[in-house]
Amino acid sequence: MKPTYDTAVRDQVRQRMSPPNRESVAEIARSTGITTQTLYNWRSQWQKQGQLVPATTKPPEQWSALDKLAAVIQAAGLSGPDLGAFCRERGLYPKQLARWRQAAEDANGPSAPSMADQRELQRKNQELIRQNRRLQRELEKKEKALSEAATLLMLSKKLDQLWPRDEEQ
Repeated sequence: MKPTYDTAVRDQVRQRMSPPNRESVAEIARSTGITTQTLYNWRSQWQKQGQLVPATTKPPEQWSALDKLAAVIQAAGLSGPDLGAFCRERGLYPKQLARWRQAAEDANGPSAPSMADQRELQRKNQELIRQNRRLQRELEKKEKALSEAATLLMLSKKLDQLWPRDEEQ
């Protein structure tokens, strides 16, 4: 039979997963005895509900786009002291939230590239990468040839010093 956990336990686990604590699932599982699969399921449910439960212990700037968007959505209706409290509880700065919000708005704005534009940009990028590799190989060949020419010039000068050429010949 599968154990059931009351809402107080779930809330405590969510707090431990949420910023600023951001404990890993493995740490929580070891300390509570709840299976990791149960914890992953809970976290997935909370994320689907739009709650901020990052799947990482990384700092906020390295969160996934989904986690950043969840933070922006949760903070959308807050301002002043409420926003400050929200940020302090989660280890964030209001400027981060504003930047993430602007990025989300820009991603869906009229200036956002279409799929065809993105494919064209990827094709051009690949073409530039190939051209760059070709030019690098060409540069390496020319540097090698220049080095050989400099070596031959130096050797010919040393040869002339050791065995000067006769002016009569």
